[in-house]
Amino acid sequence: MKNPIADLNKIFDSRIRLGVMSVLVVNDEISFNDLKQMLELTDGNLASHLNTLEQAEFIKVHKGFIGRKTSTTYSITPLGKQSFKAHLDALEKMIRKI
Repeated sequence: MKNPIADLNKIFDSRIRLGVMSVLVVNDEISFNDLKQMLELTDGNLASHLNTLEQAEFIKVHKGFIGRKTSTTYSITPLGKQSFKAHLDALEKMIRKI
């Protein structure tokens, strides 16, 4: 019998990273503040999870200015979209076998 969790991606074990990816997969781009508000997180907590996703090359960070204020937005990369879909497919397959 095959291990039912073998195809799950460990990076998405965190409910926060799962939430971030869920938001990004349906939005072209989203700001740090909007993500923080949607997921009800602190700056530091969200930043550490975003860093993990960025290091895995699942998200891309866009830094810029709006007037004199800095603006940081995030988007999902093709690798991120593919990896997240594979994770969701593995979850679905696992659930169907129960």
